[in-house]
Amino acid sequence: MLRTANDDLDDDDGGYPPPACGGRRQREPRLRELGISCMLNTEVGAVLAVIRRPADAAVGSIPRASETDSHCSQLLQSLHSLRSIIFHRLRGSWRSTDPAVYLSPFLDVIQSDDVPAAATGVALSAILKVVRLDIFGELTPGAREAIHSVVFAVTNCRLERTDPATEDAVLMRILQVFTAVVRSQASALLTDHAVCTVVNSCFQVVQQSSARSDLLQRSARHAMHELVQAIYSRLPDMRSSDGGPVDSGPEADDNAPHLSYTAQCMVDIFHFLCSLLDVAETAEAADVGVTTEEDVHLFALVLINSAIELGGESIGRHPGLLHIIQDDLFHHLIQYGTRSSPLVLSMMCSTVLNLYHFLRRNLRLQLEAFFVFVLLKISGGSYGSQLQEVAIEGIIGFCRQTTFFMEMYVNYDCDPIRQNVFEEIGNLLCKTAFPTSSPMSSMQLQAFEGLVAVIQNIAEGMEIERAPSRAAYEVDDSEFKPFWLERCDAHKDPESWVEFVMMRKLKKKKVMIAASHYNRDEKKGMDYLKICRLVPNPPEPKSVACFFRYTPVLDKNKIGDYLGDPDEFNIEVLKGFTETFDFAGVILDTALRTFLETFRLPGESQKIQRILEAFSERFYEQQSSDIFASKDAVFILCYSLIMLNTDQHNPQVKKKMTEEEFIRNNRAINGGNDLPREYLSGLFHSISSNAITIFGSNGVIPELNSNLWADLIKRSRAVEPFILCDHKHKLCREVFVSISGSSVATLAAIFEQTDDEDVLQECVEGLISIARIARYGLEDVLDELLSCFSKLTLLLNPYATAEETLSSFTNEVKPRMATLAVFTIANKFGDSIRGGWRNIVDCLLKLKRLKLLPPTLLQKTNGTSDADDDDNIKHSNSESGSGVIFPSSLPGSGSRNVSGLIGRFSQFLSLDIGADSMLNAGSELENNLKIIKQCRIGDIFAESSQLPEESLQNLGRALIFAAAGKGQKFSTPVEEEETVGFCWELVTIITTANLHRFGTFWPHFHDSLTMVSQFPLFSPCPFAEKGIVALLRVAVRLLSEPPRLDRQPEELIFKSINLTWKLDKEIVDARSESVADATMKILSNHSRSVQTALGWKTLLHLLSVTGRHPENFDRGVETLVLLMSDSSLITRSNYAYCIEAAFGFAALKISPLETSSRLLDIMADSIKWLIHWHKSGFSDPDRSNSGMSFEEVTKTGGNFAANLFMKLAEALRKTSLVRREEIRNQAVAALGEVLLEAADELEGRLGSCAACFNLVIFAMVDDLHEKMVEYSRREGMEREMRSMEGTLKMAVEQMVEVYLRFMEKLANGPGFRTFWLGLLRRMDTCMKASLGKRGFRRP
Repeated sequence: MLRTANDDLDDDDGGYPPPACGGRRQREPRLRELGISCMLNTEVGAVLAVIRRPADAAVGSIPRASETDSHCSQLLQSLHSLRSIIFHRLRGSWRSTDPAVYLSPFLDVIQSDDVPAAATGVALSAILKVVRLDIFGELTPGAREAIHSVVFAVTNCRLERTDPATEDAVLMRILQVFTAVVRSQASALLTDHAVCTVVNSCFQVVQQSSARSDLLQRSARHAMHELVQAIYSRLPDMRSSDGGPVDSGPEADDNAPHLSYTAQCMVDIFHFLCSLLDVAETAEAADVGVTTEEDVHLFALVLINSAIELGGESIGRHPGLLHIIQDDLFHHLIQYGTRSSPLVLSMMCSTVLNLYHFLRRNLRLQLEAFFVFVLLKISGGSYGSQLQEVAIEGIIGFCRQTTFFMEMYVNYDCDPIRQNVFEEIGNLLCKTAFPTSSPMSSMQLQAFEGLVAVIQNIAEGMEIERAPSRAAYEVDDSEFKPFWLERCDAHKDPESWVEFVMMRKLKKKKVMIAASHYNRDEKKGMDYLKICRLVPNPPEPKSVACFFRYTPVLDKNKIGDYLGDPDEFNIEVLKGFTETFDFAGVILDTALRTFLETFRLPGESQKIQRILEAFSERFYEQQSSDIFASKDAVFILCYSLIMLNTDQHNPQVKKKMTEEEFIRNNRAINGGNDLPREYLSGLFHSISSNAITIFGSNGVIPELNSNLWADLIKRSRAVEPFILCDHKHKLCREVFVSISGSSVATLAAIFEQTDDEDVLQECVEGLISIARIARYGLEDVLDELLSCFSKLTLLLNPYATAEETLSSFTNEVKPRMATLAVFTIANKFGDSIRGGWRNIVDCLLKLKRLKLLPPTLLQKTNGTSDADDDDNIKHSNSESGSGVIFPSSLPGSGSRNVSGLIGRFSQFLSLDIGADSMLNAGSELENNLKIIKQCRIGDIFAESSQLPEESLQNLGRALIFAAAGKGQKFSTPVEEEETVGFCWELVTIITTANLHRFGTFWPHFHDSLTMVSQFPLFSPCPFAEKGIVALLRVAVRLLSEPPRLDRQPEELIFKSINLTWKLDKEIVDARSESVADATMKILSNHSRSVQTALGWKTLLHLLSVTGRHPENFDRGVETLVLLMSDSSLITRSNYAYCIEAAFGFAALKISPLETSSRLLDIMADSIKWLIHWHKSGFSDPDRSNSGMSFEEVTKTGGNFAANLFMKLAEALRKTSLVRREEIRNQAVAALGEVLLEAADELEGRLGSCAACFNLVIFAMVDDLHEKMVEYSRREGMEREMRSMEGTLKMAVEQMVEVYLRFMEKLANGPGFRTFWLGLLRRMDTCMKASLGKRGFRRP
């Protein structure tokens, strides 16, 4: 019947509530009315039946006296009267009927002393049904009086003493009625007093239930919980209040729905709940034996939590509630936190977390105090391992909130006068999680999970749309700005407060450094303050006073000595120091305690006097009462209090001062009058019971006593609001910096020691998240991370053999995960790697020496034809990733995003779990290669074009140094050669991938090559051999690009080639074929791209040197002939080098006669180019600009034709000295022809003819004569001597012919006499030479 009535009543017809199920067909109003009537009739009958039951039928009932019969008859009459009207046809709707009509009979029963307990229970049941069915509502006439009469009757319920079970049943029914009343529609008509009465009565039942059945106790607590939920669920709908009574309903119409009870009752209830947390009051309750302390605290916290969860942010609109939370609640939580049980502490953490979510804007100082004085203290381990674990769990709960880390950093770590809350939490998690044993304890695992959660939240916060530049983190600190007590008024504007907090954080860091300096040396500390612009220059007393007041790590002895100094500036600082205290409304002993806790009072009496005088003046100025007549009275009483403190708490004082003596000692100090006796008595008892802490400890967090708490509450009223932050912010980088070192070390240690796969996976996720953060300007962190990972791969263990390393890599999970992580970081975050490239390269080379890299990792070009090689080089980037296999097969893998990054490690772990099946499917080598393939090593170098210049420079330096043997250990020469070659191949790959910016990064590569030669124990072989080949390949690729105006790249690469060549002159002979191939390729296919003198000199020199080898000779000659046959390729910058190369080939013993003769003809014909350049004004054909070396310019002074002619003549002269007669003779003849032709065309540019004779013709004759004489003195050299004789004769004839051609010019010269004597002397020498039968005869 009850269920039917409750479900079918409807508000639309008759004012009843709608049915529970919207889809059910509603009953007619007549039927609903009938249902209510039947219910009331049933309840009246039940009550009558119980009352009429004989006395002996009720178990435990007391027989009623005859004088009570009249009262019972009245109750029966009222019940009969109700029954008579229930089904009366003239009765109106129950909804419009005065509730007193059908409630009064039942209320009279429960208030009667003459009815049995069973009747009371049945009457309560009837009232419960009426209230639950909402038969009357807010608009029902008489509803207000009816609902209050129910509350009054139930709270004054008279219960006949009977058996405990019956009594418990009645009490449970009372609790149900209370709950139904507060949840009913008519509850809006309750007054504040009525609501508080209901709650208070329910709590009394809770207290009584502790001595009764467990069921009643649980029901009572549950009812209390429901009451709090029902009451505080209305708080969000109430308008804001100022702490007084609030009527949140409209005032226009008395008949309109409105709320009678206001937020004031919620304030009173909340204050009552907070009082349950008071340790002293709870201890008194425990002495009575009502319940245990822990149960009361836990129960109170559950109710407080419910109120906060339902009230939410609306609590902040009611100052009364907010003030209780700020003061009473947090005070109890902090006071009792360190002494609570684990269960209560856990509930405290949940309560504060809820307050953080809803009210943190108003709880800035309170939240800091809870962290500093409770969670961080307990987490240190000094309060037991159980509490420590709960505290850490509570901290982790905060850390899982996405905005927590940012808001802690901004509001506390960046505030100069606040604790570094986030930094201390991060370091605490690192310290706790650091593995000291294996397996890790549950507390270590919790701290580890919290640390990873913090790091991942920071990493997600760094994923902002536009990465900030380095300039975004720069702070202008060029001038002094006040910062100690500055407020951020624009805390709702992110662009305003970010710069503000960054500046304060910078100042805070410098303040900590200044404090460290000051503690060691006061003068250096003050100088540092001025240098860092923490105080103005010259210093201002107020700034120095703030430094002493708000810097927690300062030596308090030094502060006291400074403040007590008689210097004028020190006195001003002391005045400014006292002005930082607010003593308004504070009694003297509390103010004195607060003041003396900030420094140590010096021992010198004069200093003490100055300090107390300043304090007395400040205290007197801020007192609103008329207790003190002057500041002198305050000063005297302060001295008296300090003396009393010493007397009462010094164990050496045997006879303690009494209250009367203290009052007598302070007579007539207040301007000749006495201070109030009550005031002095209060001071005496306060000092006697609680000593003043005169000597403070440095750097130690004090206990939060009542003085500190009162000061905190006072400051909280004026402190700037809590800044709310979005977790996606550029400051995430700065947040992580404070815990970067400890977090990397902790996660690396956990990875190294744990064997749990879940922990390993989470550890890798944390480390990768650190890499995601570090790529935003934290290169040193990323390098440190790579260093840790590289060690964990076990590849770099110098004490392990190759077999041991290979075995570890094959059989253990962690080395392979670390290897995968190293190369994953290199792939995804290579743009931020600096020194870490060295570790990556070392791991890569170790993998190669272990033969864990596939043979085709680098597609070498050895053995391919010129065309194929050139084609491979041109298309290396687009087709094969610069010779690297394993190009990414996934779309978009070339991007630098990190989506799906962790999935690779999850997949790796899942594969590793099935290691047995993998081993069955293939060999260990194949399985290792699968892991290496996941590393995508090739992409690191193939995509190096995306690396910034600094990262690319570090990568190249690492490869070059590794090729030079730095940090490498080779077991065999073959292994060394392979490793060096591999490094140079990688250098070639990254260089060819970055040719578009060759000029910017290669100078650093060249500097690295220069440093290589300075390494201790450096061996140029095979470094130089592999290096010159690789550099020539780079030159081929560089010169294959379209010609460019910028000659710097070409100059740089040939400079490096020459540098490498100088390391070992024999390397060209050792690698002649490879060098020759590259050189000939450039000269044959890309000669038009060579624009510098250094380039031509290097190429033609290499061509000459490599051409000495028979296998390269023919190709070298052909290359040179093709070059010199094309007049468009010969310029003033390469002419001399071409002539030298031609001479080198022509003079070789292995050169066939026809080849040498051909080269001499080409050399002789080249005089035409000189003549052409001379006539065209020394402009190169088809060139707008020709390269020219510096030494050529300085040597010739701009006379290019004369200089180049001398190069040609000198080459022919040297050719005239070769052993083959035909070549010598042709060279002599060619020299003569060249000289004669030059005389006709270049006469004006040849300079001194005498000099030409001296350097060329005379030198040739002298050398030939000397050679002939040398042959004549050797046995068996007659044939060579005769051959040389013929060449000498030709040389003399050429000398005479040329002399005759230049005779006129020579005769007119100033040195003709000397020249003529030289000519005659040589002719005479040749004629007088003893040449045998076929020699010249003397005249």
